[in-house]
Amino acid sequence: MTPVTVIGLEEPLDPSWTQARSPAEAERHVAAGRTVVVTLEGDEPTQLATASVYAWLGARVFRTSHGAQVRTALDMVESLAGRRPPTLTRRGLA
Repeated sequence: MTPVTVIGLEEPLDPSWTQARSPAEAERHVAAGRTVVVTLEGDEPTQLATASVYAWLGARVFRTSHGAQVRTALDMVESLAGRRPPTLTRRGLA
């Protein structure tokens, strides 16, 4: 599976990527084996929530103005989905 990529809004899109404008559209493209790109709009919390949903559905490229914050959210989703190991694990015993 292609690693998750975060790019700036001004960066060009690869011609092999497919732009998704809705979660249903993203799901269809992912099922067809395409690399899905999503352009995130709105304020930071909106972009984080949107990125999380699309990442869970399998989108792999995210265009955003909040790169570092979105990257953190995407890493967390990838770990929860079992597609990458968690950055840090702790075992709490009382």
